[in-house]
Amino acid sequence: MLPLRASLTLLALIAHLPAGAPTPSPESPAASAPAAPARPRVLFIGNSFLFGSGSPVRGYRAHTVNDLNQAGLGGVPALFRAFAEQAGLDYDVSLETASGMGLDFHLREKADLIGRPWDLVILQTHSLLDRERPGDPTLLLASARGIAALLERHHPAVDLRLIATWARADQVYPANGAWHGQGLAPMTRDLRRAYDQAAATSPRFTRVLPVGEAWLRAMEAGIADPNPYDGIAAGQLSLWTHDHYHASTAGYYLQALVIFGDVTGLDPVSLGPDEQCAFDLGLSKTQATALQQVARDELAAASPPAPLRAFTTRARPRSPVR
Repeated sequence: MLPLRASLTLLALIAHLPAGAPTPSPESPAASAPAAPARPRVLFIGNSFLFGSGSPVRGYRAHTVNDLNQAGLGGVPALFRAFAEQAGLDYDVSLETASGMGLDFHLREKADLIGRPWDLVILQTHSLLDRERPGDPTLLLASARGIAALLERHHPAVDLRLIATWARADQVYPANGAWHGQGLAPMTRDLRRAYDQAAATSPRFTRVLPVGEAWLRAMEAGIADPNPYDGIAAGQLSLWTHDHYHASTAGYYLQALVIFGDVTGLDPVSLGPDEQCAFDLGLSKTQATALQQVARDELAAASPPAPLRAFTTRARPRSPVR
């Protein structure tokens, strides 16, 4: 049996009849052939860290994804789908997000909405793990276990993956921050450790996506500035937006690249300097290429590493997507 990642990719690669092709008659051999498998069903569950608050990513390509809350959001799920399309893949992508909420909220208030058969579900909780007790993983562990049980009832083979989110500058540098004086790396490690613990609550969790670690890698490589409070160094990006909390366009772009590489097994670097979303959202070719390389390097360094395959993008003019 193929691994689920390979199965998802294979499903997405299966060709469909071209537009305008004649419909087979009942007498034709094609009429009795099995129907083409449906597109892999992917759901994103989270909050503003997924729907792109504080940047143009929020409403980007919202028409290409299904917002279960009908709020008109595109966000990181829309970026993921756009990357997949450029790689020749086709996913049925949905999102269920609520600003400032953790997975406990989605389990408690949105169970009827998310409780459907999904092939792959990608989840993240509140950026502090627990709003009232920053850094405490207890709530995450309980809610992750509950959501896994809920989704498994609807599809026993569902693949669940958790996003280990990034360190918040506003929690590290100001004196009132929960990680004040400790640095970005300790907060990143604390978040990752909590998500690893959450993944252990159910065998349906297959991977933890190293988004926070990819942010650190970008800073260590000199691509991104690590401290927005003292200004952004020339030639560097800020991965945070103006509140030093949510991501900038570059930060969300990097997150989507990590998710894309992990889910598809395809090398983000193959998207190339002319990648469409980067152009639409105002990232330069140099910036897009640098962030793609960071995503690739982080996935390759993951434990276990994500095996990445090069691919050729589908030819398309580099112009705004409507």
